[in-house]
Amino acid sequence: MSRLQIVVLASIFAAGAAVLPVAGAIHLAWILAVQAEQDRLEVLNQRLVRRASLTFNAAAANLSTLAASRITPCSTEHMELMRRLEANSLIISEVGYFRNGALQCASWGVPRTRMPLMTPALSTADGFGIAVNIPSWIDPHQSRLSLQFENYEALLEPSGFADVIPDAGTQLAVGMEQLGIIASQNHPDPHLVQSLMASPATGMDEQYLFATARVDGWIAIAIRPRTLVFGTLERRRMLLLPVGAAISATIVAAILARTRRRLSLLGELAAAVRKRQFTVHYQPIIELRSGLCVGAEALVRWQQSDGTFIGPDLFLPIAERSGLILPITDQVVEAVVHDLGPTLAAESALHVAINLCATDMETGRPLDIIQLALDSAGIRNEQVWFEATERGLLEIERARSVMTTARARGHSIAIDDFGTGYSNLQYLQTLPIDALKIDKSFVDTIGHITANTPVISHIIQMARSLELVCIAEGIETREQFDYLLREGVTFGQGWFFSKALPAAEFLAFYRSRKTVHGEPPPT
Repeated sequence: MSRLQIVVLASIFAAGAAVLPVAGAIHLAWILAVQAEQDRLEVLNQRLVRRASLTFNAAAANLSTLAASRITPCSTEHMELMRRLEANSLIISEVGYFRNGALQCASWGVPRTRMPLMTPALSTADGFGIAVNIPSWIDPHQSRLSLQFENYEALLEPSGFADVIPDAGTQLAVGMEQLGIIASQNHPDPHLVQSLMASPATGMDEQYLFATARVDGWIAIAIRPRTLVFGTLERRRMLLLPVGAAISATIVAAILARTRRRLSLLGELAAAVRKRQFTVHYQPIIELRSGLCVGAEALVRWQQSDGTFIGPDLFLPIAERSGLILPITDQVVEAVVHDLGPTLAAESALHVAINLCATDMETGRPLDIIQLALDSAGIRNEQVWFEATERGLLEIERARSVMTTARARGHSIAIDDFGTGYSNLQYLQTLPIDALKIDKSFVDTIGHITANTPVISHIIQMARSLELVCIAEGIETREQFDYLLREGVTFGQGWFFSKALPAAEFLAFYRSRKTVHGEPPPT
């Protein structure tokens, strides 16, 4: 073999070694990105269709209860009952009583003109009638969904059926298979929506990724433009293809490392548990009226060996699915006792809130572990609150038993991220809880006009009617603080006061607040 032949073959192998791994890595990244986005759309659809179904069932149950009442129609007591039903629901905007096909009275009073009962487009087996695009009795320019039962009709806010928070650019639609689309978000493509209503599917076309879900006659559709998902990958591909062998090798290594990292995140998480790489930061909880720091929420952080942090939004869902959340919770408890134990033992007015996952709420596993830790540190049970999300209360009877046990021991229970799940007044009345935490997404609507703007006032009213403490999360502006204080919200947390702090910085923050604002009341 001549020198020239060796050079040529070496060049060919070098070029192949540089180009082929890059192309393979880009293609693999493309496949993983598509699958990940479709998985996210399917998860979002499941949330959306469950939300719509549960929202409808809750409204139907309220209307059935109203129809079963023996109160004299259109009496003061009767109209007050309709007003309470409307006030306690996040979706019912008006309720009315009909006789002889005409509205006799409503939650807002007695009509001055004849208002006929609209003919339902769909009748269910259990006696409910449903009609779409019905004008509001108060504002005929607003369209509502009509739910009819016996002599009653409730006008429902359509946007409430699609009241979930999608990623930026994601388009949503939800409806009933026999009626069509009821509500949407972000203006989904009408032709694609109609096509998916007729033939539900998950996949992609030249413009969109899409997914559908069906539950009990409801159908949810999530759509995401391909340009939002693949733009970065396409640009990277165009940059990588002409790159020489040396630069290609570096980029290939980075892409493969990133791919391996995604695929092996569960293994890294298990190793992090063994190596105890989790730390706790503390977000101060402030009494709005006085400005006192009365406690903190314990927030877990995963600090890798190189000092960088992996966000909880990335690793906590994997930890919950794999069961690794249980030892992580134990490490959080140990860290809280180590970091704040002496201060909690000395400051009876200070409390710390610990988040419990769905498994912990179903089994009550950490209660005895926490009890031993508190006893050894001299911390009162009343100084440790437990937080659970609505979505984490899947096994409601088991969770209720655990809550009851925890409260009997002196702990307080808060429902975290309230408003993002499926709770209503009737549901909350059955739970032994002490506080509601308003999700940041609703606090963000303060001062803005959005579909979710009225929700925060409904949540505050709901908490007040149940005599629950109300805590607002994610306070970032003076306008939000002033509104919440004016509405009577008791506690708040967010960057307006402080970000989540390492233990030493939190203790310094607590002492500085104590110096300025005085002693907080006992827990």
